[in-house]
Amino acid sequence: MEIPLPDGLVTPALVVDPEVLDRNISRMAEASRSQGFKLRPHAKAHKCAQIADRQLRAGARGLSVATISEAEAFARSGVDDLFIAYPVWLDAGKARRLRRLADDVALRVGVESVEGAQRLGKAVRGSSRPVEVLIEVDSGSRRTGVQPAAAGEVGKAAADAGLEVVGVFTFPGHGYGHDAQARQRAARDEDRTLDEAAAVLRGLGLDVHVVSGGSTPTVAQWRPGAVNELRPGVYVFNDATQLAIGTCGVEDLALLAAATVISVPAPDRFVLDVGSKVLGSDRSSWVTGHGYLPQFPQGSITGLWEHHAVVRLPEGVRGPRLGSVAAVVPNHICTPVNLADELLVVQNGEVVDRWQVTARGANT
Repeated sequence: MEIPLPDGLVTPALVVDPEVLDRNISRMAEASRSQGFKLRPHAKAHKCAQIADRQLRAGARGLSVATISEAEAFARSGVDDLFIAYPVWLDAGKARRLRRLADDVALRVGVESVEGAQRLGKAVRGSSRPVEVLIEVDSGSRRTGVQPAAAGEVGKAAADAGLEVVGVFTFPGHGYGHDAQARQRAARDEDRTLDEAAAVLRGLGLDVHVVSGGSTPTVAQWRPGAVNELRPGVYVFNDATQLAIGTCGVEDLALLAAATVISVPAPDRFVLDVGSKVLGSDRSSWVTGHGYLPQFPQGSITGLWEHHAVVRLPEGVRGPRLGSVAAVVPNHICTPVNLADELLVVQNGEVVDRWQVTARGANT
């Protein structure tokens, strides 16, 4: 990974390599198309109108989002086909916002409970466009979602509430890890549980034609089966976690945090002006430290404060000089993007564009 950083760059800043970004987008679009999957990427990874536009022009059928406010932000930017891939619990304010959204765009919403379906049906009753519903199924991540056999109860409640039940979806969170076989098993779990849930709903006479799964770690493990739609998100940028578990290479990293060396207290240690308020604080057993350092791949960010990152180097590795700029690839890209106002687009050592993070802080 090599993004020549501009002279005089004000740090910390999130920097995008548009060539790598476009290559990642094109590769995922082509892989999905060639295998017969529809692609509905998850925009919570980038939250950016310019990147959404690139995905849609490459063939994505619409976007997935996590919140009503993310959906509102992308609707304002012109995206007219959105899936809120989340079991939204509607209070009075969210119900009004969702109803307005349903009048403006083709909208799908996830549900996983009878009560949630009833609230959703009441909220959008009489909207100018029908609201489509996907029932969330737990395929092994043990987060939200019902077991396949329980999908029928939720689907019937949604249909009785006047909603159009069109499919099922899941998130394979257990597909993360170093073991490629584990990712394969997670993909098979997705296919099996979604197929079972879809069969239950079809047995009730519901027209289930969307079977949606796929995350960045598991998407490469898909083969034709029950699933017909994929929702990866992180692939546009990739991050230190994807690099660590082997789902991308260094050449596929499209976003980094540029940071200035503000202290060199020892030959084996230096400090950067980037902390948890830029990088996020995600850690897992798959990564070493608080981010990947392309210029110092043997180094490790061993300490992270709000505005400091302490880097340790192995013996014999020469560190940077005070005042120089270094790159950090965050462990999990979604949080840093949500913390940033803009992304700097850099080519050949020059800032060629600035992309506003359209859905920054859109967490409700």
